Amino acid sequence: MPAKLSVNLNAIALLRNRRDLPWPSVTGLGRIALAAGAHGLTVHPRPDQRHTRNSDLPELRALIDDEFPAAEFNIEGYPTGDFLALVEAAEPEQVTLVPDDPEQPTSDHGWDFVANRDRLKAIVTRLKKTGARISLFCDPDASEEQIAAAQATGADRIELYTGPYGGCHDDAEKAAMELERLGKTAELARAAGLDVNAGHDLTVANLPPLARRIPHLAEVSIGHGLTADALEHGMAGTVRRFLTASGW
Repeated sequence: MPAKLSVNLNAIALLRNRRDLPWPSVTGLGRIALAAGAHGLTVHPRPDQRHTRNSDLPELRALIDDEFPAAEFNIEGYPTGDFLALVEAAEPEQVTLVPDDPEQPTSDHGWDFVANRDRLKAIVTRLKKTGARISLFCDPDASEEQIAAAQATGADRIELYTGPYGGCHDDAEKAAMELERLGKTAELARAAGLDVNAGHDLTVANLPPLARRIPHLAEVSIGHGLTADALEHGMAGTVRRFLTASGW
């Protein structure tokens, strides 16, 4: 089965927040994305609420429950106490834990699973009580030792950080090297019993090679590249383009 597509709405929320106005509607564009065939929605609420606001979460939860019950809600974030409380209230189908400082503009590295194994294990145990699937943000070149430590936390998946791969949009040779790093890490994860997600700077152009190199890829979460594409093709058209690029 091809990788499922989760549409990250943060860029939509960031645009909305430039004005004290309710548009573009995060929930409205989430609805369009799901109606066009997206398998889920992703948000990354940060403490300063500079893009997704805490008030968006119950609205998106209700959208999925009431109109698209087969879809999934994925919430990403650094596991502060406040973040964990948000997650427990929203009850997403998936939680993706990232190691970045909440003040960072965007996630740009994976966990050091060896150093954070015990801490992550406690957090994963807590979040699994909500019934959520847990994914951990992972460097594209994680070692076998790091993957073993990720598996020891009790998490269900890793999410490969594909930023370096996406950054090679004008260098095919370098992109091939980054793609191979991702593929090898995905193989290590699969051997350890972890499913594999991926996300960051994925596009209609670079998604097909990723899907071919990692045929067992479970999900891609895409925000910036998808939103940029939607400015040209509309949200519904863009979702269909990304689904085709994923192999659907």
